[in-house]
Amino acid sequence: MLYEQKFLFSLLLTLIIEIPVVFVFVKHFYRHKEIETSKIVFASFLASALTLPYFWFILPAYVFSRSIYIIVGESLVILAETVIYNQLLKLKLSESFVISLAANGSSILLGLLL
Repeated sequence: MLYEQKFLFSLLLTLIIEIPVVFVFVKHFYRHKEIETSKIVFASFLASALTLPYFWFILPAYVFSRSIYIIVGESLVILAETVIYNQLLKLKLSESFVISLAANGSSILLGLLL
């Protein structure tokens, strides 16, 4: 499979995993019933669509150690998605951070199992 095909598969898998996680955290864990489902789905989609290409195509050109790549890359993704959730969903930064951490942690763990 080509690298680009692996990326597209990874993006699809990330969206399938992370959108429901973000939804559950926003609606049920933090109980923001006023935030529309479509807005949560859009913010989740946008967060992954903006950060995953960076993780797959930009960062590898600058970081050559696999462990550093994963630590730095995931940290930057979590921070970027925290800002996206904070701005688009008008959540507290602490809520946005926990949601981003949970969503990314879920996709990493399930990705490793597959």
